[in-house]
Amino acid sequence: MTNWLIAYQGEPGAYSEIAALRFGTPQPFESFDEVFAAVASKRTDYAVVPIENSLGGSIHQNYDLLQDRPVVILAETFVKVEHCLQGVHGSSIADARKVLSHPQALAQCRNFIAEHPHIRAEAAYDTAGSAKIVAAGGDPAVLAIASRRAAELYGLDILRENLADEEWNITRFFCIAHQDNPDVSHLKVTPDTRTQKTSIVFSLPNEPGSLFKAMATLALRDIDLTKIESRPSRKKAFEYLFYADFIGHRDDPNIHNALEHLREFAPMLKVLGSYGVVNP
Repeated sequence: MTNWLIAYQGEPGAYSEIAALRFGTPQPFESFDEVFAAVASKRTDYAVVPIENSLGGSIHQNYDLLQDRPVVILAETFVKVEHCLQGVHGSSIADARKVLSHPQALAQCRNFIAEHPHIRAEAAYDTAGSAKIVAAGGDPAVLAIASRRAAELYGLDILRENLADEEWNITRFFCIAHQDNPDVSHLKVTPDTRTQKTSIVFSLPNEPGSLFKAMATLALRDIDLTKIESRPSRKKAFEYLFYADFIGHRDDPNIHNALEHLREFAPMLKVLGSYGVVNP
């Protein structure tokens, strides 16, 4: 582990902390707003934020914060979400009355909850936070759904592993820094810029064919678009921002030309970052 301070949202044992450990020394914060503020004010060197889950979809708040804050994406990493049912020593599924976890984790374990109607699901602020609450409470009738690391940190027994309805539960995280600190020399990112991604956010004039024209700037140059979604603009009702990811680095001539072409008719365009993958 390096001395780089990495902000993340949640308690020790959260999946975000697992991602943060790949970049440096994790520093917990209560909210995503605080995480972005820590990077924007340079109180921490970097931050990791979840951006998308293979089951739950995009984390829209973080997309909005990427657009609003003076930050840049340096890397992405993927964490396999392996939910474990856990409780204090002596707890059991048969005698449990309540299970705590983050709302998204509860939704991902819907089958288990439906099969055990005597266990009431209750939302908590964080998966690891639910494990912390259960450990502090000491009630064997109250369980948590969290990571194996959380169980180890808070001294809980694991009653069942692989609790999620689907096995392919993966969260994508961005490692971000202040926009004045785009150095990735010490990060173990994939070096080939041809396989890296670029993320952008842009607006379009409200006229026929504008989205088609935007996509054509990529398609005509054989640029591989990997994701696009819209978010409501907070500046005017029923206007939208578009977030897109595609393969290639912003400094590649082909990508540079596509972005310049898009700037010709997009009222707003922000490059959120060009980045490679950091593996476990």
